[in-house]
Amino acid sequence: MGQKFQYDESGGTFFYFLLSFLALILIPATIYYWPRKKKRDPEEENRRCHCPPCIQKVEYLKNAEPWKGPKDFLIKLLILAGWVVLIFLAYKVSQFDYEMANFDPYEILRVPLGASESEIKKSYRKLSLILHPDKDTGNAKEFMKLTKAYQALTNEEARKNWEKYGNPDGPGAMSFGIALPSWIVEKENSVWVLGLYALVFMIALPIVVGTWWYRSIKFTGDQVLLDTSQMYYYFFHKTPNMILKRVIMILAASFEFDKRHNSEVVERPTDNEEIPQLFKRLPHLQEKNKEQPMCRMYSVKARTIIHAHLTRIPLNPLTLEQDRRYIIAKCPYLLLEQVNCVNQLILLGYAKRIQHIPSIESIENCMKLSPMIVQAMWEHKSPLLQLPYINEDNLKYFMSKKRHIKTLQQYAQLKSEDRRSLLRNLSDAQYEDVMKVLGNMPYVDFQVKCEVIDDENPTKVTAGAIVTVTVTLTRQNMSTLFGDENAKDNSLITENGIEVENKETPGGDGDSEPFVKRPAWMKQKRGGGKKSKKSGKQNKSTAKSNHNVEETLTPSQEKSKTKDEREKPLKDDLSNDSDDSDRENAKTEKSSDEDNDNNQRSENSDDDDQEWEKFKKIRERERSLEGKSKTSHPVHCPYFPAEKQEYWWTYICDRKSRTLLTAPYYVTSLVNQEIVHLKFTAPIWPNKYTLQVCLRSDSYVGFDQQKDIKLDVEEAHKEIVDHPQWEFEDSADEAVADNDAHESEYTTDDDIPGDD
Repeated sequence: MGQKFQYDESGGTFFYFLLSFLALILIPATIYYWPRKKKRDPEEENRRCHCPPCIQKVEYLKNAEPWKGPKDFLIKLLILAGWVVLIFLAYKVSQFDYEMANFDPYEILRVPLGASESEIKKSYRKLSLILHPDKDTGNAKEFMKLTKAYQALTNEEARKNWEKYGNPDGPGAMSFGIALPSWIVEKENSVWVLGLYALVFMIALPIVVGTWWYRSIKFTGDQVLLDTSQMYYYFFHKTPNMILKRVIMILAASFEFDKRHNSEVVERPTDNEEIPQLFKRLPHLQEKNKEQPMCRMYSVKARTIIHAHLTRIPLNPLTLEQDRRYIIAKCPYLLLEQVNCVNQLILLGYAKRIQHIPSIESIENCMKLSPMIVQAMWEHKSPLLQLPYINEDNLKYFMSKKRHIKTLQQYAQLKSEDRRSLLRNLSDAQYEDVMKVLGNMPYVDFQVKCEVIDDENPTKVTAGAIVTVTVTLTRQNMSTLFGDENAKDNSLITENGIEVENKETPGGDGDSEPFVKRPAWMKQKRGGGKKSKKSGKQNKSTAKSNHNVEETLTPSQEKSKTKDEREKPLKDDLSNDSDDSDRENAKTEKSSDEDNDNNQRSENSDDDDQEWEKFKKIRERERSLEGKSKTSHPVHCPYFPAEKQEYWWTYICDRKSRTLLTAPYYVTSLVNQEIVHLKFTAPIWPNKYTLQVCLRSDSYVGFDQQKDIKLDVEEAHKEIVDHPQWEFEDSADEAVADNDAHESEYTTDDDIPGDD
């Protein structure tokens, strides 16, 4: 069987090549690059604030990209042109396949299968008179097909090949071809072909790869300059206890604001006049600092603009206002890099036993600065300033003698008429904007659960065990606190999303204890606990179900019941037992069998519940390893020059020793509920410890929460301690000396004054 290599003369297979190549490029490009207009959500439009800063921000975002319209039009034009070419190629390929697949000589000559030679000749003469090119009804293409069909059926060998192989030429020889037209290898076109190859593979491709590589080696994974990250490492290691003003100085010294490292930075001659004028209005700026790079002009300018932003000083819209928008838009990403750098230094310090490692205050100051930047306000200012139309003059109504409102949560809990009276100087439209913004702010229920997963007793913590703290975040809008029908009193204290009020326990001995009011969306139904008022004997099954309901009550609910209410179910059970004693004695054996069956079923159900809990924990761990979304809820931030989503940090620390125990987990997808697993190693010394689980917002001021967890660390099992794999050649004296040299980073409850 012979072999021959040939180029595509007719161009049919070349169309296949172009069609597949263009489709591989055009389909993904259409999906990812086709300009899409964001659909306007009517509900979102209704929730939008119409205060002057928000309107100004919307106008700025619309005009931020003047070339967006022409750019989108050009992209659409290129994609549509590509689809036109793709459709044309598909048509050419379909025509080529139709011609090759529909060559049937019997059908072309219009004779039945197995017709005689005379019938074939007769049909050929008749059709040739019609299709001959010299005739008026002639068709050269159809006449060529007619001639080929006549030759295939009049030649005996060709006819046998057609009937046997479906081809007049027989089985044919295998041929290898190149799906390119033959003119590519012609001598007169060789210069152009080589020039095209050189342009693509020797010039364009190296330039693209080199540019990508040069850019990639300058940035971290979060698109922060490596020089900036190295500067963060240096200063946070140099200053372990960094105050907030110092964090701002380090942030302003980022090389993203230096024109030598970032070509997008604009430097104007007017900066030499406008920046010194702001020095007089901004105290504690420390513009005369001689430390590098904080003393450089770009750093002083960025620091001045950040201070002016936090003080809400209006700037020149043609010069410094444009710089403010560029600098402030980059600050959240740089602050996130600072948090990561400080965290890496702390972990490195624990591993290498370094004495001077950053404290918990340093990393928390980086987190505090993020909502300050987003909301354009200093930390000591009132959180109420995050609402539209609220200024220093309005705050005097909130801090009056009658009302002492400090937080947004306290203001949301007021009655509707009280909320309106505090803002009586605002118009109805302005007050409606205030309520829109307040109602869409986050109201997060922050719950923690401490356990040792994959252990026989998850609630028992031994020395050196891996402790897992499951943090459950449930987000609701602040509008859930607008309970105008059941309005709360002003003495309510909001703590961790739960309202606490001091009340005297009804029916008690007069001692006051905190009474917890849960939000409406957290309340549990308590059906079946009330006794029936029907006369006669009560069913035993009903009494048993009531008894089970009473057992499920929490201790706080049990205390809130009066003495008579607690004794009533017991009296009813005794009376029912005495009335039904005869029947119970008659059915003793049957009831005992039923009890055994019930016990067996309860044991099986308990095993099923344990298996289900393990499955849920495994599934939650798998979800934590999946890719994180970057969409949660939009933030009302009129002074921030870009759209912002709600993000949160959660971590575990020890306040007494000022140490960080887990890396801060950045929650970026808290839409309704998020479950986070924080793991750390329990202390090696058996004792009682108090640790703190923290939740911090990167977008709002005054929404941080903290909860204490107490660990009762017990001594590890002897089987583990005495296991051969834990026996080292080092002497016990060396181990004791090492432990004495490095004291435990945890503090115990014994170290806390006043804690028994």
